[in-house]
Amino acid sequence: MGKYPVTQAQWKVVAALPKVSLDLKPYPSIFDLKPDPSTYTGVQRPVEQVSWQEAVEFCARLAKKTGRNYRLPSEAEWEYACRGGTTTPFYFGKTITPELANYNVNYTYGEGPKGTRPQQTNGVGNFPANVFGLYDMHGYVWEWCTDHWHRSYAGAPTDGTPWIAGGDSEKRVCRGGSWFNNPASCRAAYRDYNAPTDRDYTLGFRVVCSGFPVLF
Repeated sequence: MGKYPVTQAQWKVVAALPKVSLDLKPYPSIFDLKPDPSTYTGVQRPVEQVSWQEAVEFCARLAKKTGRNYRLPSEAEWEYACRGGTTTPFYFGKTITPELANYNVNYTYGEGPKGTRPQQTNGVGNFPANVFGLYDMHGYVWEWCTDHWHRSYAGAPTDGTPWIAGGDSEKRVCRGGSWFNNPASCRAAYRDYNAPTDRDYTLGFRVVCSGFPVLF
């Protein structure tokens, strides 16, 4: 799994590779002519304003270029990777503070304090990693997963593969919360979804390279 969410620098390189099945436009709309899709620009900031479909295309281009199997994580993989063996709400413990993650610091969780800082993305890797060496899995940007949305885990695969049987195929799972969200939405267990065509300044992604087949 990627150490960080995909950055704007990485996006620009892969978006310039030959198309597999979908055009990757460099900006959110014809009214906003910027060199990349992100609202908050900076080469080491996570790319945002990326739909699930565009994230899948990114993985497909990277896989074709490298000959390796790049894809979005399954929801089970994402939570396992985020937790890093912990059972607490966050991989660093029972609460969250502005020194530990990028979330909406106007809100608190447990005994955590409020904070003051601009509400937007910032460069990846500025907060502590978990024991797996993964950064920015609480807050920053929502991260797309491969899975269709299911209301619960009842009947989910037990081997970590993406769950695309049944569920709502018009919705895709997002995990991790974002810079915009209150800390409760950034917990390791918190689940949400968006339509696969949705783009937003809180939506980004992280890639996985593995032996699982790429499933849509």
